[in-house]
This record gives sequence, C-alpha cells and structure tokens, in this order.
Amino acid sequence: MRRKYGFDPYLALIVAAAQLVIAKGASWGQRLEREALDPYAYVLLLVGPLAVLLHRRYPLITTAAALAACDLFLIGGYAYGPTFISPGVLLVLLVLRGRRLMAWVMAGMTLLSFLTYAWMVGNRDLFHSVWILTSIMLLMVVAELVRNVRERRAERARVEEEEARRQASEERLTMAQELHDVLAHNISLIHVQASTALHLIDANPEQARSALATIKTASKEVLGEMRSVLNVLREGAPRSPTAGLDRLDELIERSGVDVTLKRVGSRPLPPQVERAAYRIVQESLTNAARHAPGAAVSVRLEYGEQELALRVTDSGSGTPGALSESGSGNGIPGMRERASALGGTLVAGPSGTGFEVEARLPLPEETS
Repeated sequence: MRRKYGFDPYLALIVAAAQLVIAKGASWGQRLEREALDPYAYVLLLVGPLAVLLHRRYPLITTAAALAACDLFLIGGYAYGPTFISPGVLLVLLVLRGRRLMAWVMAGMTLLSFLTYAWMVGNRDLFHSVWILTSIMLLMVVAELVRNVRERRAERARVEEEEARRQASEERLTMAQELHDVLAHNISLIHVQASTALHLIDANPEQARSALATIKTASKEVLGEMRSVLNVLREGAPRSPTAGLDRLDELIERSGVDVTLKRVGSRPLPPQVERAAYRIVQESLTNAARHAPGAAVSVRLEYGEQELALRVTDSGSGTPGALSESGSGNGIPGMRERASALGGTLVAGPSGTGFEVEARLPLPEETS
C-alpha cells in the first residue's frame, strides 16, 4: 500500500518520534538560553515528519517545507537540534531516489539558511560556519556513497539474474539436443529392426523375434529418455545429464550391431564430457546400423591425462542399409558440434572398406 500511494508512514513515524523526544531533552538542557516548547513549536516539529510522509509524491515542496519549518523553529528561539533531523533525512532521500541535482541545490539552500540565521543572531565565528558547511557536505557525501553501494548491488543482482537466465537457456538447448539425439538413435534403430523383422519373419522367425524384442526395448528406452529430458526442462527440476559412459554396455547391447568395446585406462570424467562421448558413440552406432548393416564395429575409449580419445570404426558392408538413403544428414555435424563445444575435435570419414569416427575431448587435470 505504501508503494502504491507513494507514502512513507513508517519512516515518518520514526522521524516524528525522534524529533519530539530530542526536542524534549534539548529544551530541558537549553532551558536557560532558549524558549520552552509551546503548541506552535510542536506544530513546527510535526511539519518535518509530514514532509517525509509525502516526500515521494512531492519531493521539492516537502523538502522546502521541512527546511522552512526548521528555520522558523530556530528563529522562534527554541532549542537547537531536533528540527535538523527532517531536512537531513529528506536530503538523503533525494539522493537515494535519483534526484541528485535537486538534492545538491536544496543542500546549498540549507547551508545558506543556516549561515544566514547564524549571522542574524550575531554568531559570525568562522569556525562555526565551517562546521555547518562540513556537516552538510559530510551528510551529502554519505548519501552519495550509500547510493553508489545500492546501485552496485542492484547491478550485480541484475548481472547474476541475466547469467542465471543465460545458463538456464543453454541448459535447455542442451536438453533439446539430447532429446533430438535420443529420438534419432532409437527411431533409426526401431526402423532398422522392423525392416529386418519383416524380411526374416517367414524365413527365420527366431531372428525376427529377436528384432522385435529389440524394437520393444528401444521404444521403452526412448520413452524413458524423453520423460527424463522433459522432466529436466521443468522449472526447479535437477539438471543432470541423462546419459553417460556407465551406460555404454547397455547402449551396445540394444544397438543391433556387432560391437567390440575396448577401454584403455580409467579416470573420472566431467559430466559434459561423459554426455558428449556417449552421444558420439550412440550416433556412430546409429550410422553403422543405418548404412552398414551386418558390419563389425569396434569402439575404443582411451583415458589420457589431458584428453579422452574416442574411436568408432566399422568394417563396412556390401549391402545398402535400410535407411541408407534417408536421414537428415546432421549426424556428423552434430557430433562435431558436441566435440567443438568442449574444445575438442572430431574427424569422420572412410577408413578402408568401412567408416571411422575419431574424437578427442580435452579433460581437466586430475586432482590428488
């Protein structure tokens, strides 16, 4: 409600209480040389808090009114001190709310009015004038410092929010790529196995039954992967890779390809490297099943100190694959993009009678 109507009731109450309490104490302490408080003095003491209450809507008028009430309080001969609070608070508020020019102009007016009053009552001491100037300058400098700190915090929060938004966007793009790879691999596998089953259903029912079982497993896998990726895309869901090299044996088993897997060495890998290596192997096996059915495929993983070397080679096939003329042609570029995103390289091309994919993915130094 305070923001909607532009009021500051809590701050106004604090200023009112401070001025009234300090006025009581100051009046008693200066009772011999200053006038006692009367109804007119209390009215002037309440002008400042009222100005604070309305300051958001009328910044210039309320600041001028508080300064005028302060001057009238002093001219009336009442105790020094209490009415200085309202003008000081309003000058600080002007700075913090971005009205810096107005704040410095009103600070100059405040200095001029205080010096004029001092000269009117015969206090022309240079030290007293310097003290007034120093007090007002110190107040304004502190206000500027507070404003700078608040602006830096706001800027830092804005940058952090933009960075979080950027990271979330990148994560969603990664998940979209994950979903694309999952669908491409499993649907290609289902298509190949369905073609095999149709071809062998009469001549070799057992092998056709095996192809249909692979189709069942692949369809279940793609549904599970899609559910996992879509859950990751939800707000607040844990963003973790859905595939890693620990699932490589499972991938090979349901690929429908004769694969030989060899691992050289072993070491922990960053999640993004695990995911990229898994997807590169997955896409390579999909391409082998699509373009070289029946070919022997070898997968070699070499865990080095500075990089993970990955090589997938097939022996080739003289029989065109069921899907050899279909597909988007984005498999190799997609693998190359994954490797490049991690600062690595990927080379793919004919090797003898077959085809070879070789990727090198950089690794961080191992910590002891």
